[in-house]
Amino acid sequence: MITIKKVENSADKKLFIDFPHDLYKDDKNYVPELFIAQSDLMDPKKNPFFKHSKADLYLALKDGKVVGRISAIRNNNYNEFANVKVGFFGFFDVINDYEVAKKLFDTVSDWMKKENLTSIIGPTNFSTNETCGLLIDGLDAPPMVMMTYNAGYYKDFLEKYGFGKQMDLVAYVLDPLDMPEKLLRLSKGVEERLNRRGITIREINMKDFANEVEKVKVIYNAAWDKNWGFVPMTDDEFKHMGKDMKMILDKDFAYVAEENGRMIGFSLTIPNVNEIFATIKRGRLFPTGIFKLLLNKSKITSVRVITLGVLEEYRKLGIDVVFYAKNMETARRKKIKYAEASWILESNKEMNSPLISINAKKYKTYRIFEKKLA
Repeated sequence: MITIKKVENSADKKLFIDFPHDLYKDDKNYVPELFIAQSDLMDPKKNPFFKHSKADLYLALKDGKVVGRISAIRNNNYNEFANVKVGFFGFFDVINDYEVAKKLFDTVSDWMKKENLTSIIGPTNFSTNETCGLLIDGLDAPPMVMMTYNAGYYKDFLEKYGFGKQMDLVAYVLDPLDMPEKLLRLSKGVEERLNRRGITIREINMKDFANEVEKVKVIYNAAWDKNWGFVPMTDDEFKHMGKDMKMILDKDFAYVAEENGRMIGFSLTIPNVNEIFATIKRGRLFPTGIFKLLLNKSKITSVRVITLGVLEEYRKLGIDVVFYAKNMETARRKKIKYAEASWILESNKEMNSPLISINAKKYKTYRIFEKKLA
C-alpha cells in the first residue's frame, strides 16, 4: 500500500533529503547534495524564499519504506511578476514505479487546487534561481555543480501523467584547448576598443564583496527580466546566494564590466565542486567530508560557466567575447580539462549562437514541464 506523508519534523526532513542517496546508490553518475546545504534550503527560518512564498514537502511510503518524494510550491513573487496563478513542483525523486509517482503528482495537484492555482510547472527547487529542470538528454555523465540529475524513467512518468514540455534548458561542454585562437586575437582588439569608450573589464573585488554583490544584483534583475521563467530575486535572496557562492568562488573566474565605474555586465564561472561532493558519503561534511572539500579544492579539473549577463543597451559591443576569452585563458592557465556553460534557454539565440561559434557542443538537455489543472 502506498501512503503519502507530509514532512513535519526534522526526522521527516532527514528522510526527505537522504532518499536520493539510497535511490541512486548504484549509479556511478549520481552526486549527493550536501546535507547541511539542503537542510538550510528547506528551512523557512534560513531560506529567504519563505518570506514571500510557501512550499510543502511530501514523502511516499510503501510498506513503511520511503519510495518517493516531492514538493508543492507557491511562488508568489513569480506569479506577481509574470501576472499568472501557477504552482510549481520540485525535489521529485521516485523508484521505478508509476503508481508511486502518480500518488505524488496527485498530492501536488490537490494542493495546487486548494491554492486556486491554474497549472503545475516543474521541476524547480524552489524556483529557476535554484536548481531546476528534468534531465532528458545526457544522462551518461554526472551533473555539474548546482545542476540536476535523475533517472531516465522520470520523463516517461511525467508524460504519462499528462505533463507536456514548456521549455528546454541546454548545457554545452567546452574544451579550453579546442576553442578557436581567433577568439583571443579578436578579444584583444575588442577590449582596446571598449577601453577607449570608457568600458573596462576586471576581476571581482573579493575585499569589497558585499558591495560587488549589490551591483551584480542590479545587473541580474535587469539583464534577465525578459527571459522565460525569470523571477527577480529579493535583496535577502541575493545576499543569501552571494554568501553561498563566496565559499566556492574563484576570483580568477569572476569578471565585471564597468563604464566609468558603473557595472554594466558580469560573468561568473565556478569550480565544479561536484568532483569532490561525489566522494562525500551521503553528503555529510562531518566528520571527514570537510577535509576532502578543503584538501581537494585545488585539484578540481572542470568548471561551470554559471552566468554571463550584460545590460541590454551594451550587448552588441563585444563584452561577451572578452568574457569568454578571459575564461578560456584562465582555464588554460589552471589546466582545466573542460567547462560546462549552463543552463541556457533553447530559445536564447544571443547565447546559443556565440557558444556554437567557439566550438561548444550541446551535450545535455533539461526540460521544464507543465500540466494544466482542470
